[in-house]
Amino acid sequence: MPREAELRGLARQLRERAVEAVAVCLINAYANPANERVVAEALSILGVPVCTSSEVAPQIREYPRMVTTACNAATMPLVASYLSELQDWLARVGFSGRLMIMLSNGGVVSADVARGCPVRLVESGPAAGALAGMWHAKKLNESRLLCLDMGGTTAKACLIENFQALLTPDFEVARMYRFKKGSGFPVIVPSIDLVEIGAGGGSIAQVDELGLLKVGPQSAGADPGPACYGASGTEPTVTDADVLLGYIDPGHFLGGDMQLDAAAAERAVGKLGDLLRMSTADAAHGIHELVNQNMGAAARMHAIERGADLRGIPVIAFGGAGPVHACGLAEILDSPQVIFPAHASVLSAVGTLVTPVRIDLARSLVRILDDTEDPERDRIISELRAQGRRILTAAGVPGDEIEFRYGIDARYHGQGNEITIWLAEGEAGEIAAPTAIGEFTKEYERVYGMSIPGLPVEVVTWRVSALAGDPASSMIEPDGPGGQAPANGHALAPASRLVRFGRAQPPQETPVFQRSALTPGMRITGPAVVEERETTIVIRPGWAARVQADHSLVATRAALWMPSSSRCCGAASSAPSMSRPRRCSGPRSARSCARPATWPTACSTGAGAWSPRR
Repeated sequence: MPREAELRGLARQLRERAVEAVAVCLINAYANPANERVVAEALSILGVPVCTSSEVAPQIREYPRMVTTACNAATMPLVASYLSELQDWLARVGFSGRLMIMLSNGGVVSADVARGCPVRLVESGPAAGALAGMWHAKKLNESRLLCLDMGGTTAKACLIENFQALLTPDFEVARMYRFKKGSGFPVIVPSIDLVEIGAGGGSIAQVDELGLLKVGPQSAGADPGPACYGASGTEPTVTDADVLLGYIDPGHFLGGDMQLDAAAAERAVGKLGDLLRMSTADAAHGIHELVNQNMGAAARMHAIERGADLRGIPVIAFGGAGPVHACGLAEILDSPQVIFPAHASVLSAVGTLVTPVRIDLARSLVRILDDTEDPERDRIISELRAQGRRILTAAGVPGDEIEFRYGIDARYHGQGNEITIWLAEGEAGEIAAPTAIGEFTKEYERVYGMSIPGLPVEVVTWRVSALAGDPASSMIEPDGPGGQAPANGHALAPASRLVRFGRAQPPQETPVFQRSALTPGMRITGPAVVEERETTIVIRPGWAARVQADHSLVATRAALWMPSSSRCCGAASSAPSMSRPRRCSGPRSARSCARPATWPTACSTGAGAWSPRR
């Protein structure tokens, strides 16, 4: 029990140091928070925010719990001041609605709740993009998607399974090596499961100590930015390469409001080409191709670590640079389709409009699942459920509209790491041991490819997710151009320019479309470029796209594999399908490509039949 005299002395020391917030973390507070509460009460005389680990992250393992609590305390003064100013401004301008704040788990809560636990906001921006990806997955009836959000400095990827973005119970902040796992501070709050990649428009290309081309993770950022920005930047970047390849029109950047300096880009990439002993054009294509490979390798490894296979999964591309690189990345990942949603450059902002009110809560209580006493388990679940209900009610959600999900973090007894499984829904949330063990075994086998019969299953953490129904989504339907598609369905390009699609290949005269002029039903056959104010869509050779009713553009690949001795034996389907591709079973010299399942079942070469790809 903390001594009163010691607490008075501690408060005096903290006051002398003019602290702005305090984090309190005692080693076993996740199991018994009483002492933390005594310390917090004694320090309340300081008049600054005091955070306790038993409130912020009541979970086992004191180091990540301490880090999470410290991060929360450090950000409380900043976030509280910002939200207060924002609320005051909204009141002055006559805003009569309710201010909701996005969380890292893909939900929103009231500003008051966010003010008390700002560490839950850390990954809220990218999480909103994943929520927009989920919304599109449901519209397309595609249960699996890979979200690609590529901006100026980084790219982030998120896997959607069963129409839901995957959640992770922890992530890292303040990494010493930004993109190296394990080099940062662990934060144990639920977050959308994202992989961050050092690949963006500003990623710098250079020659490494082995004389090889390297792209990123260093970035030119916004200041000075890529060489083509015409500021003081001189290093070659991905954007410079995309300008030289013809993907980005220097005169149409930001709708023509910002003129790019193609000559500066050529000088920067040219110096790199000299070091690599190749032409400027080939160096530019090498930069573009390598950054795609980096993103593909990171996304593939991220999926493998979660027991998922990305082959055949459509990609949804957004962010300023994502639509430029998406088809190239899809070819690397063996993906048959790319979705370019409307408002792709600001899709993370759009995602906040389709985000449900949600909070994910957790508390550790380590028990062998078969030996867990019902009253003990029910007490924890009941307390978490009541906390979730209070938070959602404070956000304006009627009590009868609140839904609950229940899960556990479990492992085999003696192991050091857990996996999260969700077991029940509804008000009662009964977690029966036999059901939980069965679900744990299935998930363990999916992730690790095996199970361990006869070994007890141990629960480490109990989870409750409280959420409201999805908000109305009609508010984000874009206003597209009027009119109808041409009779033959093919859009007519008003302009064209030279674009290069491969190393040591001459540039091709490529049609250029304005996205604002495209109408639902129009078809575009690659190669093609589709421009809008904040981004550019590059449709590579071998791809065909169709404008959907919501003005999103869905591109389908005509060939997933094409040996040098054979051309693809069919053209793109006029109605792109989200189905898994099929592969010709004929001999290697004759089989030529994979096709969506809606295409003919007979190979036109006569060498074999189409069969589902293994």
